[in-house]
Amino acid sequence: MAIKNSSDYIDVRALLRTYILKWYYFVISVVVCCLLGIVYCRINPDELAVRANVLIQQENTNPMASFGGLDRLFGSNGYVDDEIFVISSHSLYRDVAEELQTNKTHYVRDGFLKSHLAYPEFPIDVTAPAVADTLRTVVVFKVKVKKNGMADITAKAKRHTVAKLKNVTLPAVVKTIYGDFTVETTLSFPKGEEVSSKILFAGYDRAAEDLSRDIEVDIPSRKSNVISLAFDVPNSDYGRAILNAVMSKYNDRGIVEKNQQAEKTAIFLKDRIELLAHDLNIAESDIQKYKENNKIIDVVAEATYQTEKKGRLEAELLEAETDMEILKMTRDFLENSANAYDMIPLTINNQEMQEGIKEYNELVLRRENLKRNAKEHNYALKQLNKQIDLMRTNILSSVSKAYDGARIQLAELRKEKSGADSKLSNIPTQEREFLNMKRQQEVKQQLYLFLLQRQEENAMLLANSVPKGVIIDEAFTLTEPLGLSAKWILVICFFIGLCIPPVGIYLYRLLRDKIDSRDDVEKNLSVPILGEMCQDGSGRSLVVADKDSSSSNELFRLLRSNLQFMLNHKEDKVVLLTSTQSGEGKTFIAINLAASLSLLQGKRVLLVGMDIRKPQVANYLEIPDSVGLTSYLAESDMNLDSIIRPVPGFNNLDVIVAGPIPPNPAELLTSTKVEELFAVLRNRYDYIIVDSAPVGMVSDTFTLNRIADAVIYVTRINHSSLSDLKFIESIYEDKRLKNMSVVVNGTKVKRGYGYGYGNAVSSHK
Repeated sequence: MAIKNSSDYIDVRALLRTYILKWYYFVISVVVCCLLGIVYCRINPDELAVRANVLIQQENTNPMASFGGLDRLFGSNGYVDDEIFVISSHSLYRDVAEELQTNKTHYVRDGFLKSHLAYPEFPIDVTAPAVADTLRTVVVFKVKVKKNGMADITAKAKRHTVAKLKNVTLPAVVKTIYGDFTVETTLSFPKGEEVSSKILFAGYDRAAEDLSRDIEVDIPSRKSNVISLAFDVPNSDYGRAILNAVMSKYNDRGIVEKNQQAEKTAIFLKDRIELLAHDLNIAESDIQKYKENNKIIDVVAEATYQTEKKGRLEAELLEAETDMEILKMTRDFLENSANAYDMIPLTINNQEMQEGIKEYNELVLRRENLKRNAKEHNYALKQLNKQIDLMRTNILSSVSKAYDGARIQLAELRKEKSGADSKLSNIPTQEREFLNMKRQQEVKQQLYLFLLQRQEENAMLLANSVPKGVIIDEAFTLTEPLGLSAKWILVICFFIGLCIPPVGIYLYRLLRDKIDSRDDVEKNLSVPILGEMCQDGSGRSLVVADKDSSSSNELFRLLRSNLQFMLNHKEDKVVLLTSTQSGEGKTFIAINLAASLSLLQGKRVLLVGMDIRKPQVANYLEIPDSVGLTSYLAESDMNLDSIIRPVPGFNNLDVIVAGPIPPNPAELLTSTKVEELFAVLRNRYDYIIVDSAPVGMVSDTFTLNRIADAVIYVTRINHSSLSDLKFIESIYEDKRLKNMSVVVNGTKVKRGYGYGYGNAVSSHK
C-alpha cells in the first residue's frame, strides 16, 4: 500500500474543517487588525495635496531693450532646469522657515490617540530666537496644561529627556543643554480647559532640510517652462502658506539678482554726470566772465561771411572732439580694474567697434547668468572669464588705436582751422577765444545730456524690472485627500485579519516537525490506523472501567473492537505494543487496552511488561516490581504462578511486571525460555498484551516479534515527529513487525459515534 502524497491534491474539506476548528484565531486576528486600523486612522490623519504652478519667463519684451545689450540683463533667457535648483535651494527654504517660523511644528491633542497639526493658530508656543540659528537637532516639548492653569513640561532630544518641569505656571523658562526655551500660551489658548500639545523645535537649517524633503519640485512637461510645486500635509493652511512663501522668496531673489548689474550702471552714470555737471558749470562760468571782461555781446553776426568756411571746420572739429572724448571715456572705463566685468555703457560712432562692444556686453551678461547658478571655480565660468578678458583687451586696443587716430584727425582739423583763422586776420582775438570757450562748453553739454538720457533709461528699466517667475496658480488644495479613507483601511484590515490565520497555519505546517492531527498520520503512513486516543484529564493511569461512557472508555472500546478484527485466527492472542521513543503513551494504552479486553464476557487477559530496560507498568498500576519477568527468565527453578498477579478491580485481568532491571536485557529476551513462557500463557489466556521497549531506542521489540501475533505502534500528537513516521513506514514496508497497525494518541476530544465526549486537558505518557 503506497503512502498518500499530500502534494497530489488539496483537501479542501480538511482545510475548511481545520479553519472551523480554529475559528477563534480568525476572530482574534480580525479584531486585532481592525483595532490596529482604527489606531492607525487616529494616529495618521488624512493628508491633503497642496499644489502650485509658476511659469519661468524666457524672453524680455521691454521697449527699452536697445541700450548696449543691457536688455538681456533684465529678463534674460532662463534655463528651467537650473531654476528648479534655485527654487528648491537650501538658502531659500531657510528664508521661508525663518519668515514663517516653520522650524516649530505644533500638534494639539483633541481625543484619544488623535492630534492635529495646528496652524496658523495654536494654544502654546515655544520661543528661543538665538537658539534657532545654531540648533542642529530637534527638541520635542510635551506640554500638558491642566484646568487650574498649572502645566507639566517634558523636553526630549535624541530620545533622551533633557528637561522636565512639574506644576509650573506659564510662561516658563526651560533650561536645557541646547539653550533656554520659553514656553508660553498664545491668544488662542482656551482658558479653563485642559490642553495637551507637542511642539517640535528645530533649527532653521534643519527646518530647511525638512522642507527640501517634503516639497516636490518638478517640470510637468519638458515642452513647457512651468515648474510645479507639490506639498502633502495634514493641514492645508500650513501647506498653502509655505508654497506661497517659497514662490514669493524665489521672485524676490530673482528681482534682486536682476537689478545688481543695473544698480552698478546707475552708480557709474551718477558719478560721471556729477563730474560733467561740475565741468559744465566751470565752462559756463568762464564764458560769462570772458564776456564781462571783454564786453562781448554778439560778434558772430558781424563775422558771418568771414566764418562760413571756418564754421564748417568747427563743426567737424566739434564732432571729432566729441568722438575723441567718448573714446577717452571708454578707454578710461576699460582701463579701470573696478569695471573688469561690467558692461560698457557708451556708444561709439564706429559701427565695427560698436558691434564688438555689443558682443562684449553679451558675454558679460552670460557671465552674470552663469555666476548666479555656478560656483566660483566652475570650469565654464573660468573659460568665460578668459574670453571676456581677451575681448576686453582687444576692445581696449581698438579704442586706444581709434583714440590715437582721433587725435591725429583732430590735430589735422585744428591745423586746417588755424589756416582758416590766419585768413581772418581782421576778426578780433577776443572772438576766437570766445568761440573756443563756447566749443568746450557745448562738448561738455552734449556729453551731459547724453548721460542724463542713459540714466533715465536705466532708471526706467529698474522701475519696470519683473521676476522670471510668473505665478500661474497660487497654492491650492485638491478636494480629495490622499491615500485611503478610514472605511477602506478598515475593510483592508478586515481582509488582512482573515488572511493571517490561514497563512500562519500554513507556515506552521510548513515549518513544524511534530504531527498535530490524525490526518498527518494518515497522509504520511500506509500502515492501517487501528484507532486513536484522546487527551484525558482524570490524572489516572487506569481509566477504563465497567459501565463508564467517558470519551477515553469509548475510544478504548473502539480500539478493542478494531483489534478483534485484526486478530483473525483463534490462535492470534499476543499483541505487542511499541513506539518510536519514550513518552508517546505506549504503556498507558497497553494497560487500558488490556483492561478493556478483560471486560469482555468470559475473556481472560494478561498484561506483560517486557520493557525491561525502563519498566513503567508497575508504576502505573502502583504494584511492587521486586519480582517479575526478568526474575523468571533469569532463574530456572522459579514457578510461573509466582510472577502472575491479579489487577485490583478487574476479575479477568492479570499482570506480569518487568521486575528488576537486568544487566543483560538483550540476552534474556532472546532466550528460548521466552518462547516456552508464551506457549504456556497462550493456553491460559485469551489475550496477551505485551508492553515492549521503543523500537527507535533499542532492538528489543524486533527480538520479541517472534512471539507476537500483532503489533500496535503508538504515535502521539505534538510528540512524534514527521521523521518518526518515515521510520514507521520503513518498518512496515520491510515487514519487520507482524500484522502492524498504528494508534494515534493525544488527539483532541470531539463528538462522534453518537457519544458526547467530555473535555480533557492532558494525556498520559
